[in-house]
Amino acid sequence: MTPGRDDVQSMVAALFTLTGALERARRERKAAGALSLLQVIASHDAIRPSDLADLQLVHPSQISRQVRELEDAGHVEVTGDPADGRSWLVALTPAGQHEMHRLQQVGLDRFALFVADWEPDEVRALTALLEKLRSSMAAVAEAERSPAPRRTRPGQARRDRLARPGATARES
Repeated sequence: MTPGRDDVQSMVAALFTLTGALERARRERKAAGALSLLQVIASHDAIRPSDLADLQLVHPSQISRQVRELEDAGHVEVTGDPADGRSWLVALTPAGQHEMHRLQQVGLDRFALFVADWEPDEVRALTALLEKLRSSMAAVAEAERSPAPRRTRPGQARRDRLARPGATARES
């Protein structure tokens, strides 16, 4: 049975509230923002600040400030982009890798507090449902990207063959 519209609306409201709170924490808590940025940088060998801004959904000036702070702390290395002399690349340093792991542990400890009174099965059930939702969302996105199969009208295939240069009615 397909979920009703009210159920879907309640789920979406809960998800938006949760993602909004996570986004606010990323923006307002320096450690959460640094962790998010370090994780994105770590997923690339080197990345341009403009690409970081796009991935973080923030203004490039904010990324410049954050990258400067991470560089001052020794967590990232900034070098010129050999492919574009006007731009630069950001890469994680070993100290940045260590800091990312430290901040991940802090975040895990915090989330452990959020679910401290949950049963382990409840945590596993939420994990499974979130993964199922992510998978469903990916499948829908893929279906939306794929071009719809071309529908032909009766007799269209014959007309298409005749439209080829040098085709004759006899070929059909």
